[in-house]
Amino acid sequence: MDKNVGSVDRIVRIVIGIAVMAAGLYYNTWWGLAGIVLVVTAIMNKCPLYIPCGLSTCKIDKEVKE
Repeated sequence: MDKNVGSVDRIVRIVIGIAVMAAGLYYNTWWGLAGIVLVVTAIMNKCPLYIPCGLSTCKIDKEVKE
C-alpha cells in the first residue's frame, strides 16, 4: 500500500487526536473515540478518505531514469 499521509500531516493528526481523546476523557463523552481514528491513520501513514479524492500529503521522490 502506498502512503498518503506526509510527515507534517502525521504530526498534526497525532496532536489533534491526542487532544480529542483527552477532551473526551475530561468531559466523559464518547467523542474521545474519534481521536483514535486520527492517531491510527497517523501511525499507518494511510488515510482512507484521501484515496477517493486522489489526495496525498507525502513527498514524492522522482527518480531520474536514464
